[in-house]
Amino acid sequence: MKYIILLFALFLSGCGLTPDASKDYYNLTECKEEMLNAKDYSEDAGIDRILVVKKDRKMYLYREKSLVSVIPISLGKNPIGDKVQKGDNRTPEGEFFIHRKLCSPKYYRSLCISYPNEEDKVKARRRGVNPGGDITIHAQPKWNADGKGNDYTLSKNWTQGCVAVTNEAMNKLWYAVREGVPITIR
Repeated sequence: MKYIILLFALFLSGCGLTPDASKDYYNLTECKEEMLNAKDYSEDAGIDRILVVKKDRKMYLYREKSLVSVIPISLGKNPIGDKVQKGDNRTPEGEFFIHRKLCSPKYYRSLCISYPNEEDKVKARRRGVNPGGDITIHAQPKWNADGKGNDYTLSKNWTQGCVAVTNEAMNKLWYAVREGVPITIR
């Protein structure tokens, strides 16, 4: 039975419906090896700007000022308003950039957002609070590796302030978004 399920998952992965079930994408070693061996995205296929509109719960991807894709997202558990401090479960608002890519044993893969920026740090100092950090665009938790829970996870805001997408969407983002790409969250 296990082999039938694996074959079915492999068949679906060929159709682009699920991540490649033959790989443990939550395994840091395999993910990092794939990252090192991957070819850089072509400039024609790359995303050069990301816009997250919290009230729409959508991520808009642009190339040369043209909209190329819209991705449904989940946000922090407390989605209204800008992030004020660590632990408030809000997704920050403002102008940032993608500063790093990470493989994650918890959330598959992540694109790290440059929050807090200098303005956020100044605001937090004035308030006497920690602005928080480690805000990312990340994929699904390990329990949803097969994507069967996507309808559930995309119907709720469940992160601690990050922007969550499906593993399938992250597969596309991973190769289309380079470090330095600007991201606006509003």
